[in-house]
Amino acid sequence: MKILVTGGAGFIGSHTVVELHHAGYESIIFDNFSNSEKAVLAGLETIIGKPVTCYEADINDPAAWDKVFTENKIDGIIHFAAFKAVGESVSEPLKYYRNNVAATVLMLEKMAEHQVSNLVFSSSCTVYGQPEALPVTELSKVQPANSPYGNTKQICEEIIKDTVATNKGLKAISLRYFNPIGAHESTLIGELPLGVPANLVPFITQTVAGLRGQLSVFGDDYPTSDGTAIRDYIHVVDLAKAHVAALALLLKQQEKTTYYDYFNIGTGTGSSVLEVITAFETATGLKVDYAIKPRREGDVTAVYADCSKSNEILGWKAEKTLTEALGDAWKWQLAVVNRK
Repeated sequence: MKILVTGGAGFIGSHTVVELHHAGYESIIFDNFSNSEKAVLAGLETIIGKPVTCYEADINDPAAWDKVFTENKIDGIIHFAAFKAVGESVSEPLKYYRNNVAATVLMLEKMAEHQVSNLVFSSSCTVYGQPEALPVTELSKVQPANSPYGNTKQICEEIIKDTVATNKGLKAISLRYFNPIGAHESTLIGELPLGVPANLVPFITQTVAGLRGQLSVFGDDYPTSDGTAIRDYIHVVDLAKAHVAALALLLKQQEKTTYYDYFNIGTGTGSSVLEVITAFETATGLKVDYAIKPRREGDVTAVYADCSKSNEILGWKAEKTLTEALGDAWKWQLAVVNRK
């Protein structure tokens, strides 16, 4: 079966391409490389041992969608392609609504036009905003978004749900995942943000590798045990496997029925920024140079997952530890430095 992976050259997308291959699927990548590098394709081909089909195009281009669907019989889509930096979304909201929301509408229109029935949507725990209680379950209230980025994920989930309700045979799952970190054990693919990293772990690894200056820890006055914000950090390989499990669940549904559901994808454990720094130092034996800075607009205090629903219905569970993930992230960073 052929699965179209939008943003398939990105961090999560590339690891999902690998796991799709292991599960017997053929991936077709759709990516404009605005936040990824073409060298990822060579890494993927080495890992899976075969050429990778890639369409270099923008997901806001209707003709590109038509070309992909006309030239391939697509059995399902895993939709990653989106901008994801919280801070940037606050300063450039229209960029995020155009790329994240408008392109999702176009994708759904083209899916209907070309009779593609299965969709796994890359959503986010940001849909919960600042939760009223922790851990977050799928029954937790969707709070007003803290950023335009979070709002785009909420809006896209609503659009997909409404479209499923009116499109017989369309089946979709939204995966609300938490904070992906780590890298593939081969060190051939990993997180490679272009420009200054927006996420904690790549900033840590780049700081320790001497590529960045001092790490900024945004806020030490949150109501947490050490004053820093808490997140649920999941190894990207575990996250990739969750997409394969979601796709398998969609394919089990009857052909003419509609189906929509959503799942938390995390470890079930929250770790503060300072705890992540300490875990990195434990995993690598290296010190992290950091300084406390004011809070960053759009950040919530704490969020971590209850993954019982994913465990029971998807038959999926995170397996790798925070220390393992941070160790893999560092090995990837060293490999990147050594290849340059």
